[in-house]
Amino acid sequence: MATYKASSRNSRNFDLTKEEMLMGALNYAKWYSFKADIELADGSNYQLEPTGFWDYKIELKKDGHTLLNFKMGWKGIVIKTFFGAEEKVYLLKHKGLLSSNYLLLDTTEQELVQIDTDFVWSKLKFDYTLDTSPAFDAIQNNEVLLLTMLHCINYYMMVASAAV
Repeated sequence: MATYKASSRNSRNFDLTKEEMLMGALNYAKWYSFKADIELADGSNYQLEPTGFWDYKIELKKDGHTLLNFKMGWKGIVIKTFFGAEEKVYLLKHKGLLSSNYLLLDTTEQELVQIDTDFVWSKLKFDYTLDTSPAFDAIQNNEVLLLTMLHCINYYMMVASAAV
């Protein structure tokens, strides 16, 4: 089990740390954009790009290959990964109806990650604490998946605020 912190440097850039060590970053080209880049500490880069009619689905790509996609579903955000030769499906959902915290579940509804959000009023930004399970820690490309989940939460908040 590990604990990660994601801190917003501003409204467009987030740093992911584990034990105060930078693991990666999520960077948006512009405010309220669905396009973003992920950069890991090892220097590898990924692109998050909207696809489909009305940009309803977001794909994570590296070197032109799709590694995962996600879209809004009735129960939450459905994330499909294509790491290696195996496709896996996860669900990112609210912990409760009025909660600002999230859970990542696998297809057996095993809790893999708990994400607690913290709105910093003095800076008008969100910070996150991500607590992972040993099962999640064993997943290939789990840091890319964590940064993608941050994008999913930001995506969810943008869609929800637009609906209001």
